[in-house]
Amino acid sequence: MKIMLVDDDRTMQAILKTLLELDHHQVIIWDGISESDTLSQIQREMPELLILDYYLRDKNGTEIVKEIRQNPVTRNIRVIMTSGQYLKEECLEAGADAFLLKPYMPDDLLSLIHQVQPHE
Repeated sequence: MKIMLVDDDRTMQAILKTLLELDHHQVIIWDGISESDTLSQIQREMPELLILDYYLRDKNGTEIVKEIRQNPVTRNIRVIMTSGQYLKEECLEAGADAFLLKPYMPDDLLSLIHQVQPHE
């Protein structure tokens, strides 16, 4: 599965990239140049799944997931949102498919990925 990581924590990106590649996923790292460019990068890459952190520098992840859901090109991309605060209801109401509270165990993330992945 093609997965894009949208998190401004470079250490978290590196750890998740390694974990997901070991699970045989293709991983794209969000370039983080500007949150306003996030949707255009998602459209360029067209991942099957987005792992999206709630807290980013200039906006929160719910704004990004709302943009994804409103765009006909990206609306079907699966989204798992993460945060160190329990924001599950807010994230799901914004359009996320799932929420994972940080810190989490690698197996919890992998299990959630398998639950939300599109079925062929």
